[in-house]
Amino acid sequence: MLSASTIKLLRLPFSIFLSPLYFFALSQVPHINWWKAALIFVMLHLLIYPASNGYNSYMDRDTGSIGGLEKPPPPSRQLFLLTIVLDTAAILLSLIIGPLFACVAGLYIGASKAYSYRGIRLKKYPFIGYLTVIIFQGALTFALVYYGSNNQEQLWVPWQGMVVCALLIGGFYPLTQIYQHRQDLEDGVTTISYKLGYRGTFIFCALVYTLAFTFMAQFFISTKQVYKLAVVSILFVPVIVYFIGWFHKVIKDSATANFKNTMKMTWMAATCTNIAFIILLTWRFFE
Repeated sequence: MLSASTIKLLRLPFSIFLSPLYFFALSQVPHINWWKAALIFVMLHLLIYPASNGYNSYMDRDTGSIGGLEKPPPPSRQLFLLTIVLDTAAILLSLIIGPLFACVAGLYIGASKAYSYRGIRLKKYPFIGYLTVIIFQGALTFALVYYGSNNQEQLWVPWQGMVVCALLIGGFYPLTQIYQHRQDLEDGVTTISYKLGYRGTFIFCALVYTLAFTFMAQFFISTKQVYKLAVVSILFVPVIVYFIGWFHKVIKDSATANFKNTMKMTWMAATCTNIAFIILLTWRFFE
């Protein structure tokens, strides 16, 4: 029987924050194999992401707020064992899609473990940790979904899509660290957000997001999907408005760079981008 603390530390709702990458990648697949797409969704959102969250919590043993949990319970050995079960299940399921897909999924899982594992701890290095996140959680996720869901078995994956996903994660991830500076330092972790400072984090994220949107615009225009770019642009407006408003508050008082406002920003971004990319996905049924 799983304990309440173990279930909480899997942070299943946190998968929603990463699902826009899945829907964006799937919306770009020319010929979707829907049962494989569904399998990949389950594998990512119910197995790999929760296992990564749980393993990170087991290694960090946070006492302060973490993404999705304001007051995390202490992790148990049960949590650690469950992460192994979830990762193993993910690899076995990925073999149904194909050996190459399973290898890449294993690479993703390995990187997530190296990010948190005390013996390696990539997260304690601000730039290496940041690059690990945007490459594996961003670009590699696009590649996994695009390759695995494509009815036409081919190795080619559009590099523009990988870059867009990497930049979307890269333009948001430092914001999720902004309220944890002291807690991370106490644990020997120096995040890129700490290096940038409160104002620098917002400015850096704004620049990376602008770059992400530029690549996305180029991608949609080159594939003659300008009307879809317009839809995405409209749904990004609430995110931009909240971002600017929050930045203005932080300039006046750095204490507003807290867990509550971070979660508001996270839910706003996840909701708007999910809606935008789901619209792009369903649009294909009317073309």
